Amino acid sequence: MAKDRGVNWRFLLEWQTPTSAVLHVIKRVIYSGRTKYQEVDILDTYDFGLCLVLDGKIQSSSADEQVYHVALVHPAMLTHPKPSRVLIIGGGEGATLREVLKHNTVEKAVMVDLDDEVVQLCKKYLPEFHMNSFDDPRTEIIIEDGRRYVERLPDNSIDVAIIDVTDPLEGGPSYLLYTIEFYQLLAKKLGDGGVFVTQATSTYYSRNCFAAIYKTVASVFPVARTYHVFVPSYASEWGFVLGSKAADPLSLTSEEIERRMKERGVDNLKFYSPSIHHGIFALPSCLAQAFEAAKPVTDSSPVFMSA
Repeated sequence: MAKDRGVNWRFLLEWQTPTSAVLHVIKRVIYSGRTKYQEVDILDTYDFGLCLVLDGKIQSSSADEQVYHVALVHPAMLTHPKPSRVLIIGGGEGATLREVLKHNTVEKAVMVDLDDEVVQLCKKYLPEFHMNSFDDPRTEIIIEDGRRYVERLPDNSIDVAIIDVTDPLEGGPSYLLYTIEFYQLLAKKLGDGGVFVTQATSTYYSRNCFAAIYKTVASVFPVARTYHVFVPSYASEWGFVLGSKAADPLSLTSEEIERRMKERGVDNLKFYSPSIHHGIFALPSCLAQAFEAAKPVTDSSPVFMSA
């Protein structure tokens, strides 16, 4: 954060690439500090309301967090015919958990986050994000490295896995959750009809990174699909990659999606609906070209965002 001396404004300068940034004027600093793993700011901004900022990058804003979290969660949850055992890696603010718990098929939702301080800060300062999902009797919160936790899981023990971690930044805490070794490990833990989804960075500012994540998922899962939505606070179209052992999200009709949502008591999603399901999976040809050039990511050769 910085302060403009002329007008006495504080602002957040968020870098998209080494040569491009977005400036956010801050109304109020609610919290600013550093945990063992990352810098944390909780800010009240003029254009996006409350924002969770990690290492200088907006993770969630009250203005549009539902766009991101709804898009991350529901295509994967609805692709699975009956998701009862759900694993969330990351998701510190609790909004991903909130969306998962909307499905009445869920019997157990385990959220594994590396940074307990972030979780506690979000519990305290961002109640409108988690909406008490941490206290749901189906919820279990585990503070641990996500990959290490997955290593200990029994095979075939989860139905849906949702990876809601920070971007793969060099020196950051999450880049080893985007590799072929991790996806192979995760595939063993998913049941026969298992589905997983990961946030996959900007389709514009980090197109090669997005393409590499897709190529990696496609090298492990029989079904691999990409989709994207525009998230205003990210100043970009944002990419997601879904991997499935059996079901294909593109095979779902609007009628089937509507039926599953009704049976599960899922409504008022604001952003997602049966009518736009197939639209978010439609990608421009420039991304298809990036996929052709991409190579799978490994532990020894990770992919990083540029900023």
